Amino acid sequence: MWITPEEVLLANALWVSERANPYFILQRRKGHGRGGGITGLLVGTLDVVLDSSARVAPYRILHQTGESQIFWNIACGSSRKEITEHWEWLEANLLQTLSIFDNDDDITTFVKGKIQGIIAEENKSGKPQEDEDPGKFREAELKMRKLFGMPEEEKLVNYYPCSYWKGRVPRQGWIYLSVNHLCFYSFLLGKEVSLVVQWTDVTQLDKNATLVFPESIRVSTRGTEHFFSMFLNINETFKLMEQLATIAMRQLLDNESFSADRFLPKPCKTLKNVSALKRDLDARAKNERYRALFRLTQDERLDGHTDCTLWTPFTKMHVVGQMFVSNNYICFASREEDLCQLIIPLREVTIVEKADSSSVLPSPLSISTKNKMTFLFANLKDRDFLVQRISDFLQRTPDRPCGLNAQSENPSPSTPPSPELGHGEMPQNQHYSPSLPTAKQGLLRIYQQDVPEELGPKVTREKMKEESWNIHFFEYGRGVCMYRTSKTRELVLNGIPESLRGELWLLFSGAQNEMNTHPGYYGSLVEQAMGKCTLATEEIERDLHRSMPEHHAFQNEMGIAALRRVLTAYAYRNPGIGYCQAMNIVTSVLLLYCTEEQAFWLLVALCERMLPDYYNTRVVGALVDQGVFEELTHECLPLLYERMQELGVISTISLSWFLTLFLSVMPFDSAVLLVDCFFYEGIKVIFQVSLAVLHANMDQLLSCSDEGEAMTILGRYLDNVVNKQTVSPPIPHLHALLTSGNNPPPEIDAFELIKASYEKFGSLRADVIEQMRFKQRLKVIQSLEDTAKRSVVRAIMTDSAFTIEELEELYVLFKAKHIMSCYWGSSSTAAERHDPSLPYLEQYRIDCGQFVQLFSALAPWSCGLHTHTLSSRLFRLLDQNKDSLINFKEFVTGLSGMYHGDMTEKLKLLYKLHMPPALCPEEAESALEATQFFTDDDTPQGEDLKEAGDASTSGDTDDRKEEKPKDYKYYLRMWAKENEPKKESIKDLPRMNQEQFIEMCKTLYNMFSEDPMEQELYHGIATVASLLLRIGEVGKKFSNNGGKKPEADALQPDREDSSGEGGSGQSLVSKALAEAQLETPPPTASGSDEEAKDDTSVSSYSVVSAGSLQCEDIADDTVLIGCVGGDGADRRRGSAPDADWSITFEQVLASFLTETSLVDYFEKKHDIQSKIKACKSLRAVERQISTSSDLDFSLTTQ
Repeated sequence: MWITPEEVLLANALWVSERANPYFILQRRKGHGRGGGITGLLVGTLDVVLDSSARVAPYRILHQTGESQIFWNIACGSSRKEITEHWEWLEANLLQTLSIFDNDDDITTFVKGKIQGIIAEENKSGKPQEDEDPGKFREAELKMRKLFGMPEEEKLVNYYPCSYWKGRVPRQGWIYLSVNHLCFYSFLLGKEVSLVVQWTDVTQLDKNATLVFPESIRVSTRGTEHFFSMFLNINETFKLMEQLATIAMRQLLDNESFSADRFLPKPCKTLKNVSALKRDLDARAKNERYRALFRLTQDERLDGHTDCTLWTPFTKMHVVGQMFVSNNYICFASREEDLCQLIIPLREVTIVEKADSSSVLPSPLSISTKNKMTFLFANLKDRDFLVQRISDFLQRTPDRPCGLNAQSENPSPSTPPSPELGHGEMPQNQHYSPSLPTAKQGLLRIYQQDVPEELGPKVTREKMKEESWNIHFFEYGRGVCMYRTSKTRELVLNGIPESLRGELWLLFSGAQNEMNTHPGYYGSLVEQAMGKCTLATEEIERDLHRSMPEHHAFQNEMGIAALRRVLTAYAYRNPGIGYCQAMNIVTSVLLLYCTEEQAFWLLVALCERMLPDYYNTRVVGALVDQGVFEELTHECLPLLYERMQELGVISTISLSWFLTLFLSVMPFDSAVLLVDCFFYEGIKVIFQVSLAVLHANMDQLLSCSDEGEAMTILGRYLDNVVNKQTVSPPIPHLHALLTSGNNPPPEIDAFELIKASYEKFGSLRADVIEQMRFKQRLKVIQSLEDTAKRSVVRAIMTDSAFTIEELEELYVLFKAKHIMSCYWGSSSTAAERHDPSLPYLEQYRIDCGQFVQLFSALAPWSCGLHTHTLSSRLFRLLDQNKDSLINFKEFVTGLSGMYHGDMTEKLKLLYKLHMPPALCPEEAESALEATQFFTDDDTPQGEDLKEAGDASTSGDTDDRKEEKPKDYKYYLRMWAKENEPKKESIKDLPRMNQEQFIEMCKTLYNMFSEDPMEQELYHGIATVASLLLRIGEVGKKFSNNGGKKPEADALQPDREDSSGEGGSGQSLVSKALAEAQLETPPPTASGSDEEAKDDTSVSSYSVVSAGSLQCEDIADDTVLIGCVGGDGADRRRGSAPDADWSITFEQVLASFLTETSLVDYFEKKHDIQSKIKACKSLRAVERQISTSSDLDFSLTTQ
């Protein structure tokens, strides 16, 4: 390609001149192409180690003037063909012009201007660049594609120099991290190392430092481990690897392909060698940390952050921290953890103004909100730019209803209150209304009973808690703009008063923000969802009465109806999750303290942000956290961990603890205290308390003998965790049955348990937990994939003759093709291909293009250039539901017939591949006409063919034949026929017309072209083709000779013969031969033999009827077999398919049985293992070709 002219001082260093003229020199890189010797090896090694552009473009053209020692590089090329085109253009267009100039400087100026003009024209006419990736990076991406045979859809994210440890020797090279692959390439002194790992195959990714591998990254797959070391910035590389592996796991889990961010802001300054994708992934990582820190919604995008100070009026000091600005929020987090945190929604902001700077308060910024709070930031580096960005976001912020009033004690929805209805009363034709009792307040208030007198001191303590929170609100603010400090956490740990619980849960979880920005959303969801019957609604109905049945709020229809509406609305909002067991328990607790709408938004926050992937169909998130809990137990309680692993208890107990936040295993009043802490602190509280429970029971657990005893110990302990400060009447707990009546275990104060968990395990950090989650997510998802594979193999094993190992290998290849379709584009979306609600067997599906690739690599029938056509036909045959996708079972069915069927089964499959629906109309238009000819026939034979061939034609014909309505017996027969096992005999196959027969002959000739017994097979198929053509001619005479009566007479012997066994089939062939000889003598068999034995003729065209060829394709010396008559008119008639001609499968089978070579070919057994190995190494072979020793990349591009 033409490049912007660059100066070159040493033209011949490491380059060889191949062509030259007075103005230009064409050069080749030493070591590229043939020869090169030791110099070529050294140059190739330098190019790889130093990442030279000559590795991609080993050819170049230099411009030189007579006396000057300076050369200008004006073009480069990856292949000789490309660079030669540029050279020829220069000779044709510039040489004559340049000879006119007298001054060398003028020549150089003219050449540079001409080349720059060509580049500008190419950029103008070409497609606009998607992003301004630096030139060096684009060069590296091109290099990656050529080295590893990647398509253009595969995007490089970044590349780094590193060493790959192969054995005990490190190979210095470059690691390329693309969206879907990890690739490594090294070329040192003639030794080449090339590695490609799909991110979806990675099972473990960790960074470690050992004596053998100093500060290395280990990438593990199911079968191998790869070590990379000597990175310039190992932390950056490892974080990027983590991100790409996480994207791949999400792809396996949800079938979501990666899509680049189209709205990524342009960088303020040019970043050297940083691609747009790398910036995109960096921005995603920052966004995720920002959203997790401040509990914001998934669509929130961080615009930027800056260091600053915040004036805190409650401590009368400036707190150092960072300000974060996004499209809907201004947030602040102190540098010291838990000192101060602030969230200001832009919908609440009224004034943003710059205050006067001073030496005490430099660059201050004042922000005022609707609830009369003012926040003072200072020490802002670029205050003017920051104010401009905030102003831009404020202009885009719609005027939403404001959130909770700072003085309101009872938060209510933004909708105006309506007159209160009686319990259970509902406006007509409306499922939900803000005036419902449950929409106005929590169920606990509706069903609150009078407090017994003995609970008086507890009531006083509860009021003291409320007063403490009111004082806190006065000092720190109330609502979403409240200052959150360590004092806030202390109040939460001491227990939230029941009157404030709903409000504070909404505030700390971030659900308040989402509810305020979506007024009326919940009501509209309920109206759309209620009354619809889905799998989720059935499961919800089944679990409604199991949700806290011991609580009086759910012993009546009002509580049950509220729970039904919330769960149904969420299942409608998020069909990917729908409904999962344990959601009912959590939601019932939310409804006790919140209105319906608030409970809905809290459920959204739980399922989509705070407990990610917990409630999907495979509870992946809970399994991941279970693995994290095991790892934490191993670190914090190593002795107990070993014993618990022996008993297998941790995996059993922890799942229910995490899924229901202890609500199902602990008394309600105690578990709610954990939920308070969870909404403020996040998942770390659940881990802390879980570890504290194990620690408190360590001695008993170490001495227990089996799993059941350990479960009983933990069950009793949790049953006796009590909340001694609750003012609610005691609620009987279902697990209390475990308690022994004679020696009841001592009660455990819930507050003491929480306090102990913070004292012993409070050092847990959220970022450490996220790191552990990543590690466990790889294990869990890959383990689930292995489980799915085993389930599929077990389901297919009985219906397939392949071994278990072969089925597993086929499944891996099939799934790899499916996954590849998700990220390299296809005719259908990933969502259409993957339906998690289906059984594992039918979840993954591939389209025709991918099936053709797998068929070409795995099928025992290799047909050369005809393979694509044959595989497309097989795909149409297997695609029974006509959705242009096939699942794994259908795929194995197609292969199994080829590998393990007997000769009859294989011929039957081959026969079907040349009949509709496998043979599409474009391939054989006249085949459809012939089929229609037979289906329009009134004879019973025609009806049989019609039923087997085309269902729609069958329906139309039946309607024409039967004017009267069909009785119930007809439908019973049809129903019985549909339910019959689909075992078709060879008699059920429709007849084959001449065009279809010719297509089958073509296929057979292509199949035999690479066989060792090629000539014998050609001879056999020539004989069989001649025989079948004559049999078809005989059948045509039986059908057409002498009107209807002779036609009926002709059908009779045909039917008798076809109903017999092999002997009668043979007699039919004999009769056909005799009848054909009586009519017209066909061409001699010796002529056919000569055709078959001719080495120069391997095409089927010379031995089959000319019906499949266009007239102009038929040569004068072509021998046509089976054409009746030898005159010119008959030959011309033979050039079009004969619509009356047809044969049956039985006749085909009987004819093939007469040739030993054909019988041996179709009875031969094939080994699929060798094909599977070849298919696995296909990518490696492609890379080997593309990076062969002569380093000629042109092979890959052609």
